[in-house]
Amino acid sequence: MQNWVGPLIAAAMLLQVSVLIALFWTTRRTMQKLDKTVTDLNEKAGPILTRVQILLDDTQPKISTMVSDAAHVVYLARGQAQKMDRVLTDAADRFRGQLLHVDRILTGTMEAVEDAGLQFKQSLWRPVQKASALVQGIKIGLDLLRSRKAARPAPSAEQEEELFI
Repeated sequence: MQNWVGPLIAAAMLLQVSVLIALFWTTRRTMQKLDKTVTDLNEKAGPILTRVQILLDDTQPKISTMVSDAAHVVYLARGQAQKMDRVLTDAADRFRGQLLHVDRILTGTMEAVEDAGLQFKQSLWRPVQKASALVQGIKIGLDLLRSRKAARPAPSAEQEEELFI
């Protein structure tokens, strides 16, 4: 049984060596292709990168100036916004004060109108009520005289009560 193990190991070693040689050649061809691709890429990208570097070197001061100007504009805008806030706050406070003043004036006016209306009502309605009571009394008196003329019976207790009411 041990006779066939030696040739089997030798065949396996031969197979491994042939696979490794095939891998080596494949890897070598791939590396050559990759090297060629990298060389072509460097040849084509080199001038582009040089141009981009020149463009960046040319525009960097302009970009720095733009950023500086933008920062200055933001600073000025913040200052103006703070001034505007102060002005609007002051105007709102003054407006609130004027509204309170107008409210006090209107409240006083409304109270004076209400008092004048009350006094007018009292001064007008009291005489009217008195005159109405006087007219009512005269009417009852006339009704009583008419009723006495019409029927001269003796006054009953009920009629006497009506006279006192």
